[in-house]
Amino acid sequence: MSEINQKPPIAAIATPVGEGGIAVIRISGNGAIQKAANCFKGADLTAVKSHTVHFGRITGKDGRVVDEVLATVFLSPKSYTGEDTVEISCHGGVLVTQAVLEAILDRGVRPAEPGEFTQRAFLNGKLDLDQAEAVADLIHAKSIKAVDAANQQLEGRLGEHIKLFRQQIIEATAMVELELDFIEEDVEFANKEQLRKLLVEVNGEISNLLDTYETGRLVKDGVKTVFIGRPNAGKSTLLNTLIGTDRAIVTDIAGTTRDTIDADWSYDGILFKLIDTAGLRDTEDLIEAEGVKRSQKAFEQADLVVYLKDLSKPIDSTERSEIAGFQKRADTTPFLLIGTKIDLQKKSEDERLHFDLKISALEGENISTLKKLMKQRALENKDYDTSSLLVTSTRHRDALQKARENVTRAISALDQGLTGDFLSIDLRTALKELGTITGEITNEDILSSIFSRFCIGK
Repeated sequence: MSEINQKPPIAAIATPVGEGGIAVIRISGNGAIQKAANCFKGADLTAVKSHTVHFGRITGKDGRVVDEVLATVFLSPKSYTGEDTVEISCHGGVLVTQAVLEAILDRGVRPAEPGEFTQRAFLNGKLDLDQAEAVADLIHAKSIKAVDAANQQLEGRLGEHIKLFRQQIIEATAMVELELDFIEEDVEFANKEQLRKLLVEVNGEISNLLDTYETGRLVKDGVKTVFIGRPNAGKSTLLNTLIGTDRAIVTDIAGTTRDTIDADWSYDGILFKLIDTAGLRDTEDLIEAEGVKRSQKAFEQADLVVYLKDLSKPIDSTERSEIAGFQKRADTTPFLLIGTKIDLQKKSEDERLHFDLKISALEGENISTLKKLMKQRALENKDYDTSSLLVTSTRHRDALQKARENVTRAISALDQGLTGDFLSIDLRTALKELGTITGEITNEDILSSIFSRFCIGK
């Protein structure tokens, strides 16, 4: 663990602002305990043991009692940030929580920036950078599987893999550079076959980890599911049925939906980001035309496309061509053709269309089957085993890809018989890329980008 560097004290409300049983205000940094003691009437917080809880009252500068609280003391380095820390548990009203915070700030404590507590934990060696990012993922998770993936990363499983890769590449680099140091003596330290075998193994292990990214992205960010079809095909009704509330306006008037409407829906541990789009048709209405344009854009960005066909209306050649066109344009994106309003279906003269399923969103017919089908189709051809490690971050994916590219170049250099200095450059670049994942190599821009998406108080 790195040496603890206690910075000036910061404070923030660590729980959601609102009415509740309790709220927690966190204070951390050099002098945090003394600052808390200055506004705490009860035990002398500067004299108590670490990890102890004390009842008392918070007072303002004028001596007026603000609230009765519990103060929990954590002495450095055994705290979340590694610094001296005090957590004040007060009553959970909006005004009283703010009053307690202001009483602390009045004693010369600075308000914390977003993610500043976790950033200090990283800088003090309490967390690797990938673990720090997992904290934010855990807070923002909107499905059980996303929670599982974040917990894996928080436990350090990704970091363990990265450190193993780095150690293997360090060993390879050492062999190459030691040989360079004795190049005039014509001494060979690196067995080329062993070196190549090591690099090929590392390359394969990095590739296996990269293969989990697409599944990890869907688990973390959700499956972007786009409902498309003609006006009044039942898109809005289906969205409302799935989420269990009237999120989208439903009428018999064609063109009611003028813009895309988004809603989050979780099913069997997976988040689906449902997008209801404007009905596809030619229109002279400028607003509706813009909605149709946005529908096309949503289709292009989808992870799952669900085309809805109104079974109460006969299909014409134009719509048949339209469906075929969307299926072709979807390419590798999973595509479902769903017949709607099966309760109103009339005898069809043409059964050449192959529907994946026919439903009635209004009557709830086949909706449970549709839910299972949506999950199955969204995750088909993906190794969906969240007990295994998943790469969920675009930043991590990019770093792994760059590391793999450099290892591949090093293997190619070996095969071409190039000198060790070429190998050394590629291997050191691979080490640098892997180091940016865990934070062994980083810069202020990376840190600012990562911690800016945290909530204040974490």
